[in-house]
Amino acid sequence: MSQKKIKNLLIGTNNKGKLKEIRSLLPKYINIYSTSEFKLNSPKENGKTFKENSLIKSKYFSLKSNLICLADDSGLEVDLLNKRPGIFSARWGGRKSDFNKAIEKVYKELNKVDTNWKSKKIKARFICVLSISNLNKKIACVQGKVEGYISSVPKGKNGFGYDPIFIPSGKSKTFGEMKPSQKYKMDHRFDAFKKIKKFL
Repeated sequence: MSQKKIKNLLIGTNNKGKLKEIRSLLPKYINIYSTSEFKLNSPKENGKTFKENSLIKSKYFSLKSNLICLADDSGLEVDLLNKRPGIFSARWGGRKSDFNKAIEKVYKELNKVDTNWKSKKIKARFICVLSISNLNKKIACVQGKVEGYISSVPKGKNGFGYDPIFIPSGKSKTFGEMKPSQKYKMDHRFDAFKKIKKFL
Protein backbone atom coordinates (compact mmCIF):
# COMPACT_ATOMS: atom_id res chain seq x y z
CA MET A 1 0.00 0.00 0.00
CA SER A 2 1.58 3.29 -0.98
CA GLN A 3 1.30 6.10 1.52
CA LYS A 4 0.07 9.42 0.28
CA LYS A 5 2.62 12.07 1.20
CA ILE A 6 1.49 14.41 3.95
CA LYS A 7 1.62 18.00 2.63
CA ASN A 8 0.27 19.93 5.62
CA LEU A 9 1.07 18.99 9.18
CA LEU A 10 0.28 20.50 12.56
CA ILE A 11 2.91 20.04 15.28
CA GLY A 12 0.90 19.36 18.43
CA THR A 13 2.96 21.13 21.08
CA ASN A 14 3.04 24.45 22.88
CA ASN A 15 6.68 23.88 23.85
CA LYS A 16 8.84 26.16 21.69
CA GLY A 17 11.96 24.02 22.14
CA LYS A 18 10.15 20.89 20.97
CA LEU A 19 8.58 22.74 18.05
CA LYS A 20 12.00 23.95 16.89
CA GLU A 21 13.55 20.49 17.11
CA ILE A 22 10.66 18.71 15.36
CA ARG A 23 10.63 21.34 12.61
CA SER A 24 14.34 20.70 11.98
CA LEU A 25 13.75 16.95 11.63
CA LEU A 26 10.80 17.10 9.22
CA PRO A 27 11.13 16.83 5.42
CA LYS A 28 11.26 20.23 3.73
CA TYR A 29 8.26 19.60 1.44
CA ILE A 30 5.83 19.60 4.39
CA ASN A 31 4.00 22.81 5.30
CA ILE A 32 4.29 23.02 9.06
CA TYR A 33 1.73 24.66 11.32
CA SER A 34 2.02 25.29 15.04
CA THR A 35 -0.70 25.19 17.70
CA SER A 36 -0.08 28.89 18.45
CA GLU A 37 -1.33 29.77 14.93
CA PHE A 38 -4.66 28.23 15.93
CA LYS A 39 -4.46 29.56 19.51
CA LEU A 40 -4.94 26.03 20.81
CA ASN A 41 -4.28 25.16 24.44
CA SER A 42 -2.92 21.74 25.26
CA PRO A 43 -5.41 19.03 26.29
CA LYS A 44 -5.45 17.40 29.71
CA GLU A 45 -2.83 14.65 29.60
CA ASN A 46 -4.46 11.97 31.72
CA GLY A 47 -2.89 8.91 30.08
CA LYS A 48 -0.79 6.48 32.10
CA THR A 49 1.97 6.11 29.49
CA PHE A 50 3.92 8.27 27.03
CA LYS A 51 2.03 6.51 24.22
CA GLU A 52 -1.41 7.32 25.66
CA ASN A 53 -0.50 10.97 26.22
CA SER A 54 1.02 11.35 22.76
CA LEU A 55 -2.17 10.02 21.15
CA ILE A 56 -4.38 12.21 23.37
CA LYS A 57 -2.48 15.23 21.99
CA SER A 58 -2.32 14.26 18.30
CA LYS A 59 -6.03 13.36 18.15
CA TYR A 60 -7.14 16.43 20.11
CA PHE A 61 -5.11 18.92 18.05
CA SER A 62 -6.09 17.22 14.77
CA LEU A 63 -9.81 17.43 15.61
CA LYS A 64 -9.47 21.09 16.66
CA SER A 65 -7.51 22.18 13.57
CA ASN A 66 -8.82 19.79 10.91
CA LEU A 67 -5.19 19.05 10.00
CA ILE A 68 -3.17 15.86 10.32
CA CYS A 69 -1.23 16.26 13.56
CA LEU A 70 2.13 15.01 14.78
CA ALA A 71 2.47 15.11 18.57
CA ASP A 72 5.21 14.08 20.96
CA ASP A 73 5.11 12.99 24.55
CA SER A 74 8.50 12.68 26.12
CA GLY A 75 10.25 12.70 29.43
CA LEU A 76 13.13 11.66 31.62
CA GLU A 77 13.34 8.35 33.47
CA VAL A 78 15.87 8.09 36.31
CA ASP A 79 16.53 4.51 37.43
CA LEU A 80 17.37 5.42 41.04
CA LEU A 81 13.99 7.20 41.28
CA ASN A 82 12.05 4.15 40.01
CA LYS A 83 11.90 5.73 36.54
CA ARG A 84 10.40 8.96 37.80
CA PRO A 85 9.65 11.72 36.72
CA GLY A 86 8.62 9.78 33.58
CA ILE A 87 5.30 10.99 32.18
CA PHE A 88 5.26 13.69 34.89
CA SER A 89 8.52 15.26 33.63
CA ALA A 90 6.97 18.63 32.68
CA ARG A 91 4.67 18.60 35.72
CA TRP A 92 7.66 18.42 38.07
CA GLY A 93 8.23 22.02 37.06
CA GLY A 94 4.91 23.13 38.56
CA ARG A 95 2.03 24.82 36.77
CA LYS A 96 4.34 26.84 34.54
CA SER A 97 6.59 23.88 33.69
CA ASP A 98 9.62 25.68 35.12
CA PHE A 99 12.45 23.27 34.35
CA ASN A 100 14.87 24.93 36.78
CA LYS A 101 12.40 23.87 39.47
CA ALA A 102 12.04 20.43 37.89
CA ILE A 103 15.82 19.93 37.84
CA GLU A 104 16.03 20.99 41.51
CA LYS A 105 13.35 18.41 42.30
CA VAL A 106 15.31 15.64 40.54
CA TYR A 107 18.37 16.50 42.66
CA LYS A 108 16.27 16.71 45.84
CA GLU A 109 14.70 13.31 45.20
CA LEU A 110 18.10 11.76 44.40
CA ASN A 111 19.50 13.15 47.67
CA LYS A 112 16.61 11.53 49.57
CA VAL A 113 17.45 8.11 48.11
CA ASP A 114 21.26 8.33 48.24
CA THR A 115 23.19 11.33 49.61
CA ASN A 116 26.30 9.99 47.86
CA TRP A 117 24.68 9.80 44.38
CA LYS A 118 26.95 12.45 42.85
CA SER A 119 29.96 10.14 43.03
CA LYS A 120 28.10 7.41 41.08
CA LYS A 121 26.82 7.07 37.53
CA ILE A 122 23.07 7.48 37.89
CA LYS A 123 21.51 5.80 34.87
CA ALA A 124 18.73 7.63 33.09
CA ARG A 125 17.10 7.85 29.69
CA PHE A 126 14.99 10.18 27.65
CA ILE A 127 11.90 8.59 26.09
CA CYS A 128 9.94 10.09 23.20
CA VAL A 129 6.71 8.76 21.74
CA LEU A 130 5.66 10.38 18.46
CA SER A 131 2.17 9.86 17.10
CA ILE A 132 0.41 11.02 13.95
CA SER A 133 -3.37 11.27 13.92
CA ASN A 134 -5.90 12.31 11.33
CA LEU A 135 -8.90 13.55 13.29
CA ASN A 136 -9.74 10.67 15.63
CA LYS A 137 -7.78 8.04 13.70
CA LYS A 138 -4.25 6.98 14.61
CA ILE A 139 -1.91 6.82 11.60
CA ALA A 140 1.26 5.88 13.48
CA CYS A 141 2.78 5.73 16.96
CA VAL A 142 6.47 5.00 17.63
CA GLN A 143 8.89 5.21 20.55
CA GLY A 144 12.48 6.44 20.60
CA LYS A 145 14.94 6.60 23.47
CA VAL A 146 18.47 7.61 24.38
CA GLU A 147 20.36 6.13 27.33
CA GLY A 148 22.68 8.14 29.55
CA TYR A 149 23.20 9.35 33.08
CA ILE A 150 22.58 12.36 35.30
CA SER A 151 25.15 15.14 35.59
CA SER A 152 25.98 16.11 39.20
CA VAL A 153 25.42 19.79 38.31
CA PRO A 154 23.40 21.43 35.49
CA LYS A 155 25.68 22.37 32.58
CA GLY A 156 25.02 24.35 29.42
CA LYS A 157 22.39 26.80 28.26
CA ASN A 158 21.39 25.08 25.01
CA GLY A 159 18.39 22.82 24.55
CA PHE A 160 15.42 22.85 26.91
CA GLY A 161 13.81 20.85 29.68
CA TYR A 162 16.21 18.49 31.44
CA ASP A 163 18.95 18.85 28.78
CA PRO A 164 21.44 20.54 31.19
CA ILE A 165 21.53 17.48 33.49
CA PHE A 166 21.50 14.64 30.94
CA ILE A 167 24.76 13.18 29.59
CA PRO A 168 24.18 10.66 26.79
CA SER A 169 26.12 7.37 26.98
CA GLY A 170 29.61 7.59 25.51
CA LYS A 171 29.69 11.40 25.72
CA SER A 172 31.17 13.78 28.29
CA LYS A 173 28.90 16.76 27.63
CA THR A 174 25.28 17.27 28.63
CA PHE A 175 22.66 17.92 25.95
CA GLY A 176 22.60 21.47 27.34
CA GLU A 177 26.27 21.94 26.37
CA MET A 178 25.93 20.52 22.87
CA LYS A 179 25.14 22.46 19.73
CA PRO A 180 21.54 21.77 18.71
CA SER A 181 22.76 20.24 15.43
CA GLN A 182 24.81 17.70 17.39
CA LYS A 183 22.04 16.88 19.88
CA TYR A 184 19.38 16.52 17.18
CA LYS A 185 21.40 13.72 15.56
CA MET A 186 21.45 11.48 18.60
CA ASP A 187 18.55 12.17 20.94
CA HIS A 188 15.28 10.33 21.70
CA ARG A 189 13.30 12.45 19.24
CA PHE A 190 15.72 11.65 16.43
CA ASP A 191 15.46 7.94 17.28
CA ALA A 192 11.64 8.13 17.10
CA PHE A 193 11.78 10.15 13.85
CA LYS A 194 13.79 7.42 12.13
CA LYS A 195 10.87 5.08 12.79
CA ILE A 196 8.04 7.46 11.87
CA LYS A 197 9.60 8.87 8.66
CA LYS A 198 7.94 6.31 6.42
CA PHE A 199 4.49 7.61 7.44
CA LEU A 200 5.26 11.19 6.37
